[in-house]
Amino acid sequence: MRFSDFELRLTALGAQPAHRGRIMRAWLSGQAFDDGTWRRRFDNFLPLAVRDALPALAMELDSLARIHTEHAGNDGSRLLLALADSQMVESVLLPRDGLCVSTQVGCAVGCLFCMTGKSGLIRQVTSMEILAQFVLARRQRAVKKVVFMGMGEPAHNLDNVLEAIDLLGTDGNIGHKNLVFSTVGDRRVFEALPQQRVKPALALSLHTTKPDLRRRLLPRAPHITPEELVELGEAYARDTGYPVQYQWTLLKGINDGDDELDAIPRLLKGKFGVLNVIPFNSLEGDDYQRPDTERIREIVRILHRRGVLTKIRNSAGQDVEGGCGQLRARAVDAEQVVQLRRRPRGVSLEAA
Repeated sequence: MRFSDFELRLTALGAQPAHRGRIMRAWLSGQAFDDGTWRRRFDNFLPLAVRDALPALAMELDSLARIHTEHAGNDGSRLLLALADSQMVESVLLPRDGLCVSTQVGCAVGCLFCMTGKSGLIRQVTSMEILAQFVLARRQRAVKKVVFMGMGEPAHNLDNVLEAIDLLGTDGNIGHKNLVFSTVGDRRVFEALPQQRVKPALALSLHTTKPDLRRRLLPRAPHITPEELVELGEAYARDTGYPVQYQWTLLKGINDGDDELDAIPRLLKGKFGVLNVIPFNSLEGDDYQRPDTERIREIVRILHRRGVLTKIRNSAGQDVEGGCGQLRARAVDAEQVVQLRRRPRGVSLEAA
């Protein structure tokens, strides 16, 4: 179900824009429609046909997503959610009232260091399923920030994601700068976001300053050079007044070398943004490793001295083996996961 479908059904029942807005605000607040306060508001406001249909509509909304399992960690709870067709996605209750949501079941980009990418793309997550993740989280605690950094590439599901962002920034009462659209980089994003009523902040997956290495690490991402990606991000940041978050997954021996530390300031110094270095979340049997702790700290110190604002961001859920894609991978049968071709052992990416 997309929001546009839900809106048409309400309209067919005689709901006017004000009625539809009231219903969406009630749902996005996390409260049940039969809550006493909302029921009294509905009784005095909604047309009779709409009031009569609300119980069935509420049941249908509740069926969009349910919590399959919850995994509490030091940095917040990771939720494995079952959708109505039994497909599964993950969302994370982050510190400081944040929420990370998924936009696809699987992902087509195939980043070599990402568990979600091993699945390939199974299907899109609809706007109402994205919002259902938000509602489930709000029923557990306050949510004041939503980041689109879970399973999937938001740019590959642009219509649904933009529809969800618009509703979260209006009826969901989330501040626009507290909605963060994360992408590997797609020119359609930079065309679409400035035209939106709700303009989210932007997070860009950079990972390296080397074009050839980036193409290998992100094999199905659009061919945008790091320089062009930063240029596009900088223009959007200056237009909205929100700094860009540049994401850099640190891979030992791949993109943590001194050559990258020399190139990063040339790329990012003076830009309206922050570099988030994310130490790789080591997976059993994977080809990659996270750098040593002291090397991670050294990288941050060097970049600070060279004028690049840099922060360490660990992938949520590592202490419960619930990094992005891990919970779903363990929950589905092995035959459902289509493994992407990995680089042969002994073939170095450093040469790129």
